Amino acid sequence: MARLRIGTCSWTDKPLIESGAFYPRHVRGAEALLRYYGTQFDLVEVDSTYYGIPLPRNAEQWVERTPEDFQFDVKAFRLFTLHQTPVQVFPRDIRDALPPSTRRSVFYADIPTELRDELWRRFREAVQPLVAARKLGVVLLQFPPWVEPAPHFEQHIADCSARLEGVQVAVEFRHRGWLVGEQLERTLAFLDEHRLAFVAVDSPQGFESSLPPIATATAPVAVVRFHGRNTATWAGPSASSAERFDWWYTDEELAQWVPRIEELMDRAQEVHLLMNTNNQNQGPENAQRLRRVLEQARLL
Repeated sequence: MARLRIGTCSWTDKPLIESGAFYPRHVRGAEALLRYYGTQFDLVEVDSTYYGIPLPRNAEQWVERTPEDFQFDVKAFRLFTLHQTPVQVFPRDIRDALPPSTRRSVFYADIPTELRDELWRRFREAVQPLVAARKLGVVLLQFPPWVEPAPHFEQHIADCSARLEGVQVAVEFRHRGWLVGEQLERTLAFLDEHRLAFVAVDSPQGFESSLPPIATATAPVAVVRFHGRNTATWAGPSASSAERFDWWYTDEELAQWVPRIEELMDRAQEVHLLMNTNNQNQGPENAQRLRRVLEQARLL
């Protein structure tokens, strides 16, 4: 059966640190936080790479501060996944090279080809220390809700995969059209053809944006991200991240995933289970609860 890894989406969220409920009081500073986290879990998702491309030194420090068997799932830079991106988050030389007509925020198509190439090069360079240390799990491509099933979007996903050749890429859709009816089979076939990992999600149901809780493996690594089930804040336009993903899972809710996770373990080499609930210490608490549920089901 596959190796199960459990972790949270980020280890430095402000509400988590301020809660004082996960990190001991004496654990302070970036290095100490990650070292302690690595004693509790063997997987974490790096969220900061969505907001800006870090320097390779960041990943070198992550490698140094975690156990040998630890892994990082890294979120792709937002521009690559077709999100609107503030120009100010680009490295200064990239900003200076943009056309004079560039607005404060841009989309992927607004960036000249040579600058796109350079941004991709820097992203690859930024995660290379993780690759070299065998600590890179997947690079997560999380697409916005308006990326719907269409040939040009499929081509963009394939292009992203080619840019990340040699790295396991995972895809999370947020438009339900990819996962319903006859399109579901086409979507999974596309991911399988390109060796892209399908990202299953647990999230509130009953909304136009709700995704069905489908779990399947289309690559050696399978990924499940738990977003919570807060129907009160899920679709709120002004909800903060902590409000939108504010949820304490119950044993019963997590037990619904046991047969799905078991199926993933039969079909993949590794299964990554990540808690994206991030108000106070919800991420670690829910991840530890999931671990207990899986232990009771004898999957761990």
